Amino acid sequence: MSDSEPLLVIVDAANVVGSVPDGWWRDRRGAAERLRDRLAADGVPGRDGPVEIVLVVEGAARGVETVPRVRVESAPGSGDDWMVELVAGAAAGGRSALVITADRELRRRVQELGASVAGPRTVRP
Repeated sequence: MSDSEPLLVIVDAANVVGSVPDGWWRDRRGAAERLRDRLAADGVPGRDGPVEIVLVVEGAARGVETVPRVRVESAPGSGDDWMVELVAGAAAGGRSALVITADRELRRRVQELGASVAGPRTVRP
């Protein structure tokens, strides 16, 4: 994999937000914005070196804006399918990717394309 580009870190917003029962269901967009802001402030704990963080949102969270240090992608359909496309694009360019999710099926799909995976606790306090 390419050493010239930062590690692509793709965060499954719905899965990470849903991993803690803190009332996120009352304001899905606000919960995604809080996750985005935490990622912008803290990055990916335990990761040395440069990373490019992509937060994938879907459904009621679509439209969350990109901020410095975190690019937000509103999935045009299924968030899982969009993350798989992002990983496939990275793999085609020889770029390493890490997907943050607990979704077993998504993990299987992205690992088949060469991505690494980590659970929501990687980015949630």
